[in-house]
Amino acid sequence: MNSQESHTNLIKKKAKDLGFSFCGISKAEFLEDEAPLLEEWLNRSYQGKMSYLENHFDKRLDPSKLVPGAKSVVSLVYNYFPEESHSSEVPKIAKYAYGHDYHFVIKDKLKAFLTHIQEEIGEVDGRVFVDSAPVHERAWAAKGGIGWVGKNSLLLNREMGSFFFLAELIIDLELEPDGPMKDYCGTCTACQDACPTDAIPEPYVVDGSRCISYLTIELKDEIPSEYKNKMEGWAFGCDICQDVCPWNRFSKPHQEPKFQPQGWENFTRQDWQELTKEVFQKVFKKSAVKRTKFEGLKRNIKFLEIED
Repeated sequence: MNSQESHTNLIKKKAKDLGFSFCGISKAEFLEDEAPLLEEWLNRSYQGKMSYLENHFDKRLDPSKLVPGAKSVVSLVYNYFPEESHSSEVPKIAKYAYGHDYHFVIKDKLKAFLTHIQEEIGEVDGRVFVDSAPVHERAWAAKGGIGWVGKNSLLLNREMGSFFFLAELIIDLELEPDGPMKDYCGTCTACQDACPTDAIPEPYVVDGSRCISYLTIELKDEIPSEYKNKMEGWAFGCDICQDVCPWNRFSKPHQEPKFQPQGWENFTRQDWQELTKEVFQKVFKKSAVKRTKFEGLKRNIKFLEIED
């Protein structure tokens, strides 16, 4: 076994030990196929007011701009599918935000991962990423054979669907790359058909400016009145296109205690309507829901016109 192979095996084993469901490796190179697609998406203004997506175009496509001398991109999957769904209640919170903010939970694991690599292999330079820098996560995960990018633009995996977080290590270590996986969406259009705001105008293309996740989290202005009665009860994020995806029938509950709901799950409609800043800060102290801020969540709840 050569060193490249043994280093690859070591990394895949450590990924499993740290609780990652899948680990896929790609050669760190310019994402040539993605460049025109990203450019067209931005030209269509599908990013809405997420102007940060227009920045660092080259960094999104070239890992060596993030880690000089980058040789490999290690893509990782971390499950967040809950034991119990709370999406029959209003207001609804996307499953990924039930518990502690995933950025912190996963970043700690990634740092331990990189330290382990350096201890076992020697001087390896790199950076860890979890939705925190201009990394084209889904493209790398697809290149690394973890799954394929579905018609709802999310990464799909045949064994566990799409209720998982993606994370990456970009390192200057030569590893054995995995090949990409074929697309298994077939003729299915469930995600497109189910989206109440028509945010998937064509297969594999999401108009971010119409997505309920964007409207409830990223948009800082008032939610446009055209979306009245189209939000289907979602106050933070949205799971519709994932809930209807046939591949998510294979989702299994996560084993991460920090992803358990933090006390909001028993709120009544009245509790939500009368939510105070103090309660918000206490209940969502370590949650991704903090991203929308108290005023944003109140705006979303009011927009839903929750009535007893």
